Amino acid sequence: MKEISCKLLVIGAGPGGYVCAIRAGQLGVDTVIVEFGKPGGTCLNVGCIPSKALIHAAEEFEKIAHIAGGKGPLGIAVAPPTLDLTKTVAWKDGIVSRLNSGVAGLLKKAKVKTVQGWATFRDGKTVEVETETGSQVIRAEAVVIASGSVPAELPFLPFGGPVISSTEALALSEVPDKLAVVGGGYIGLELGMAFAKMGAKVAVVEALPRVLAQYDAELTRPVLKRLGELGIEVMLGAKAKGLSTKGDALLVEMADGKNAKLAADRVLVTVGRKPLTEGWGLEQIDLDMVGRFIRIDDQCRTSMRGIYAIGDVTGEPMLAHRAMAQGEMVAEIVAGHKRGWDKRAIPAICFTDPELVTAGLSPDEAKALAGEIKIGHFPFAANGRAMTRQGEDGFVRIVARADNHLVLGIQAVGQGVSELAAAFGLALEMGARLEDIAGTIHAHPTQGEGFQEAALKALGHALHV
Repeated sequence: MKEISCKLLVIGAGPGGYVCAIRAGQLGVDTVIVEFGKPGGTCLNVGCIPSKALIHAAEEFEKIAHIAGGKGPLGIAVAPPTLDLTKTVAWKDGIVSRLNSGVAGLLKKAKVKTVQGWATFRDGKTVEVETETGSQVIRAEAVVIASGSVPAELPFLPFGGPVISSTEALALSEVPDKLAVVGGGYIGLELGMAFAKMGAKVAVVEALPRVLAQYDAELTRPVLKRLGELGIEVMLGAKAKGLSTKGDALLVEMADGKNAKLAADRVLVTVGRKPLTEGWGLEQIDLDMVGRFIRIDDQCRTSMRGIYAIGDVTGEPMLAHRAMAQGEMVAEIVAGHKRGWDKRAIPAICFTDPELVTAGLSPDEAKALAGEIKIGHFPFAANGRAMTRQGEDGFVRIVARADNHLVLGIQAVGQGVSELAAAFGLALEMGARLEDIAGTIHAHPTQGEGFQEAALKALGHALHV
């Protein structure tokens, strides 16, 4: 049995893990990273990146189909399009493969040793890794758990056959004729809308009174409108109960208590994700937990000295960029630097059509914290660039304190607004006030002007609305 020693051991090469390892290597820390799959974790391999590739392909197909149907106002005419999903998935896989190689190359450049296999704790300083060539023991002064999360399964709808998770949805060889989506959160709606654009008849089953419940109703209204335009049936207050005997329909209990059968070739279950804490031997080290998640402090320390945890395994928000920020911080702490982590500006993006972006506090949250607030709201219907992209639906909204105009939160819904997330996060991180955003020259014509106009509106003198 081989044994190696290092200063830092990172378990999991997802966004948090590989960033932690790379930064540690840059700082001269002797680092080993263990990963049982391909580098990049869920986000790169079966999450963020491949889903955005599929969403983009669906958008392009839907645009062409729209024009072919004689509905486009741009004067463009084309023959009705066809879609070969196998080629689309192959293109998506090519992007993922290039990024896999990129992460592996960055780890190598930072002189991080990569061990392929499944790690199991022996104690707080030692893990055993099952590799293709046998067992390897790794001893480390510090350990970072970055094991991530997996799709949550419903006991009455176990994955298999027609019941799929987001992972299988991103690898289908053909577009299902009828797709039932269980769960109206961001994953379900992102993929549901993509498949609807590719020609599937989609129905969303959501137990709550509305979809995208983590966002306020004003923000989600344009998305609801688009769901209707795409012909997606949304069943609210409805509960999935299982598959029909033949396996060709989803059994649903409707809001009025009546039972219904929803015909479906595939049933996509998107009811959240759960931390991957099983199989790592965590019982050998007895970490404090918060429900299913590992408890951490504001420097990602666990209840055991020398053991850190980052990313999805530590709880919400389960976002790749949160894990990356945590990983970078932990690497610098292990290297002896003084570091803290400010969570106030973690943007969250929902890649529906139109897209949603939130950063900081919502109006209700800001009101509860600060009392009197100012809200600036600017519609994209008054933005030239949005109009030229046929993306007039949506708006930018800024929430600030009424007394000193400190910006507390920024939200937007609209075509392509995901690219505004960096500006929103920067404004909050830098402690911007309404006057700072209003006084910054924003290039014309861009959708970013909506950000400035929202600040002007909150100050009482918007120029273009």
